[in-house]
Amino acid sequence: MTTRREFIATLGAATALPLVSANAQQRRKPVVGFLNPASPANYQGEIKGFEQGLADGGFIAGQDVVIDYRWAEGQLSRLPQLAADLVGQRVDAIVPTAGIASTLAAKAATTTIPIVFAVGTDPVRQGLVSSIHRPGGNITGLTIMTTELEAKRIELLSSLAAKGTPIAALVNGNSPEAEAKVREARMASERLGARLEVHRVSGDGDFGAAFESLAGKARLVAFLSDPLFANKRTRLVELAARHRIPAVYQDRRFAEVGGLMSYGTNLPAIYRLLGAYTARVLKGERPADLPVQQPTRFELVLNLKTAKALGLEMPATLLAIADEVIE
Repeated sequence: MTTRREFIATLGAATALPLVSANAQQRRKPVVGFLNPASPANYQGEIKGFEQGLADGGFIAGQDVVIDYRWAEGQLSRLPQLAADLVGQRVDAIVPTAGIASTLAAKAATTTIPIVFAVGTDPVRQGLVSSIHRPGGNITGLTIMTTELEAKRIELLSSLAAKGTPIAALVNGNSPEAEAKVREARMASERLGARLEVHRVSGDGDFGAAFESLAGKARLVAFLSDPLFANKRTRLVELAARHRIPAVYQDRRFAEVGGLMSYGTNLPAIYRLLGAYTARVLKGERPADLPVQQPTRFELVLNLKTAKALGLEMPATLLAIADEVIE
């Protein structure tokens, strides 16, 4: 025979079950703050790759994790406030991308929230981490090595013209990485016996004037990698075509819209790895213990249609090593 006390205990347990279930369902989803200096229209492939990487790690966007995308729309001065906003919202991780400026903003905003970056330069030299293998602190991520690739881009570009042909390099003068990139490009051009003429720009309004200054001069143009150029890639490709100047760019997106040649990492693949690394942090791994990842593969993309329009014949050596040839 059931006593009154036993009946009440049984009833209490039964009524508690729905409450436990409801609490589990209402458990807060982790929030990732994605910080980028450019605009979303130019990063759709990267966004898809990042979300795929999170899914690889067990976090489906909108279902298991909330991604708070913050875009500076090309205005680097907005990055500190955007980073501070993410910290104020107590996100579970901040993912600064596309250049060191966003990572520096995130690093300055917090020493506790995990940061998983994607930068184009040496993170040790820039003071982001203590070492590649043991980053220390609350920060780790991936280096895309865009700065280190400037020399290779200069070398590839110079193979299109006679030895010693002058090279013009366009660089975003507002970038914290500008001098490092110029240094890499200058050392490469000196090894090739070519003079490097540096043009510093700060926005779309400077592009036309830079190209006008090259008018009538037989030379080559290298765009030293930067989110500013990625954000305006169609405009830059059109200017190079209009002035009939062979140019090299930082990644395949430029070649796909008519750029002559690109050399760099496969960005959607890199961002997928970035998403997977972020998932590991969301699961509790400490950034201090996660080595900074580096790409192992780079791709050369050539656009033969553009070469024909410029009256260029691609060297057989380039065609032999190209990862993709657009005809």
